[in-house]
Amino acid sequence: MKKDFYEILGITKSANEAEIKKAYRKKAIEFHPDKNPGDAAAEEKFKEAAEAYEVLSDAQKKAQYDRFGHQAFEGGNGGGGGGFHGGGMNMDDIFSQFGDIFGGGGFGGFGGGGGGQRRTKGSNLRIKVKLTLEEIANGVEKKVKVKRKIQAQGVSYKTCSTCNGQGQVMRVTNTILGRMQSASTCPTCGGSGQIIEKKPANADAQGMILEDETVSIKIPAGVVDGMQLKVSNKGNDAPGNGIPGDLIVAIEEIEHEFLKREGENLHYDLYISFAEAVLGVSKDIEAVNGKVRIKLEEGIQSGKILRLKGKGIPSINSYGNGDLLVHVNVWTPKTLNKEQKQFFESNLSNENFVPSPEKSEKSFFEKVKDMFS
Repeated sequence: MKKDFYEILGITKSANEAEIKKAYRKKAIEFHPDKNPGDAAAEEKFKEAAEAYEVLSDAQKKAQYDRFGHQAFEGGNGGGGGGFHGGGMNMDDIFSQFGDIFGGGGFGGFGGGGGGQRRTKGSNLRIKVKLTLEEIANGVEKKVKVKRKIQAQGVSYKTCSTCNGQGQVMRVTNTILGRMQSASTCPTCGGSGQIIEKKPANADAQGMILEDETVSIKIPAGVVDGMQLKVSNKGNDAPGNGIPGDLIVAIEEIEHEFLKREGENLHYDLYISFAEAVLGVSKDIEAVNGKVRIKLEEGIQSGKILRLKGKGIPSINSYGNGDLLVHVNVWTPKTLNKEQKQFFESNLSNENFVPSPEKSEKSFFEKVKDMFS
């Protein structure tokens, strides 16, 4: 089981942005590979801290993690050879994304990634995927066509003369504490350590061309509108020996014709006639995976809420399914013929037609309270 992100950084859920960044920098310095050469355990803790910071430093991701835990960013490899957010960061990811935490790629004399060449990462791509309520309830695999930048055939590179292939330039500053060394990304090659030597005519200045690719995305059951999933390495390629960016998939829920979603629960408005309410009736209810037949007892009251256990949406945390709540509405006829009108007039004073709610009958406000509890 994956460790809690707050526990990894040694902070609480109430920590603000500055406290999260400070806690991450402290852990990163403690377990940095340059400070712990050859220590696999320290490197793993360094990666764990970076993964925790990636989520907790982003307000939207943090909110999703607080609500759903690790399941908010997992659910399959998505055809991208990695996974969604939190799917195991590598050292290139960490130094390309969080170099600023260490003062431009290094800190106090430690270089970014052991002082060797830092592999750059390509830019991310973002798409929106629309899902029906049925697809959300069952999980689905979507194939989408993505236009992404890839390295053109025939491109060749040579070592950057500014950084001598290191991808970083080092600066030494004299301070009251002594000589401090810091590293920053090479302005000539952008951190790749290489510059283009030759390229085909159809490639851009970075040796890239646009190409359509069909990407398979495995979407777990229970996702919510606005949630973002990540397919690793399906963004734009990076120049030279860099690693591709990621494909960020934003979920958009298509509104259902009859069902309204509230978290894992679903709501359905059932309208019945006055005669059906008096006599009782069986009705077919629209559920997310087909119709469900329910029986209404004689004399059922308008406003009654029937709860069908487990007929809602699966929890993304695998805590089971929500429920389907059927709201009974007795439809009062607006027009009556003469015979019908006479029938009701003759029963105006009949004791069976006089409202007489039982003490056990809950009020409207009690029903609303029960519904949200």
